[in-house]
Amino acid sequence: MLGVRTVAAVGLTQMVNWGISFYAMGVFGPAIAADLGWSMAWTYGGLSGALVVMGLSSGPVGRMVDAWGGRGVLAAGSVLLALGFGMLAQTQGAVLYALAWLVLGLGMRMCLYEAAFAALVRAGGAGARRAVSQVTLLGGLASTVFWPLGHVLIEWMGWRGALTAYAGIALVMVPLYWAIPPGRAVPTASGPMQPAAAPVRLSAAVLFAAMIAAVSFLSSGLSAHLIGMLSGLGLSVAGAVALSTLPGIAQSSARLVEVLFGHRMDPLALGVLAAVVLSAGMLAGLGVGGAGAVAVVFVLGYGAGNGLLTVVRGTQPLVLFPVARYAVISGRLIAPSFFSAAAAPLVYAWVIEQAGPRAATALSLGLALTVLGCAWTLWARIGPEPLVGEGV
Repeated sequence: MLGVRTVAAVGLTQMVNWGISFYAMGVFGPAIAADLGWSMAWTYGGLSGALVVMGLSSGPVGRMVDAWGGRGVLAAGSVLLALGFGMLAQTQGAVLYALAWLVLGLGMRMCLYEAAFAALVRAGGAGARRAVSQVTLLGGLASTVFWPLGHVLIEWMGWRGALTAYAGIALVMVPLYWAIPPGRAVPTASGPMQPAAAPVRLSAAVLFAAMIAAVSFLSSGLSAHLIGMLSGLGLSVAGAVALSTLPGIAQSSARLVEVLFGHRMDPLALGVLAAVVLSAGMLAGLGVGGAGAVAVVFVLGYGAGNGLLTVVRGTQPLVLFPVARYAVISGRLIAPSFFSAAAAPLVYAWVIEQAGPRAATALSLGLALTVLGCAWTLWARIGPEPLVGEGV
């Protein structure tokens, strides 16, 4: 069982790491583009490049956590974030800018949720489920804290000075990783592997990877275009901006409910519930025609479903695969999700330009139903009991 100190320390690092890296361009992008005279597409392309690096490095980073433990890998990730921000702060041209995002991409893969989940499971075994949920609760506050903080820092010291401050914040996180126990959890005793388990495990791996890739595509696309889509569906700009704050609230609220009561629900069943919530929200999106209750259901369903699916991302491998190989297996299976997240903003932009925001909403519904299909099949085929095998 992982202690409160470990959960609090890792949760704080996740809130900070997500806030200063993944969510940074929401604040810094316009300032960088305006100062350097770049297009928004090129400027935001840096983050897409970082996501590609995360996908390419996902498997190796998983193996590193499995072999060496989480402390050193997560700490190195924060150091790479600091280096990347320092490089961005000195950027005058495209080459250094691109190199900085390559460094940031590797750093993000080494110190965001996936590496943290693997470190917690390595240290706590199957009992790490509750810790994973609690860490996501704190991590969900990242944009709430760092979007306003980023604006304040940019106004105070400019975007270059603010990025230098972000580098310092990243380094402050390094000592917190030592709250993670250094050893590996001792697997619990279990019976022999069931003869039929191997083919089921292979299909489970494919379904899990497809589910997470679809969620990442939908989340990345809506995160980039939600305000524009709502405006195109009849809301005023002010109304769209106001509604865009609700997904974060719904995300944190759903995660809080899961932390309080979710331990009573099997992770596979939780995946179905989360996918149903997400699909209901996207279905409501097809009916949005200006401000009103349907628009609220749309954004709340998106936030709550996406928030719960982040927990599912960390907890389902505990019952689908051997816990002792969590870091390696999950590292391989989540790699496609980074590529899909990198492509999503461009695909959504093309769909909106060619067919309008309602077509993008229909695309979102299709993705949500794909998630639901994968989640339902996993639950129906595997059931509420974990697979019998090593460490499970």
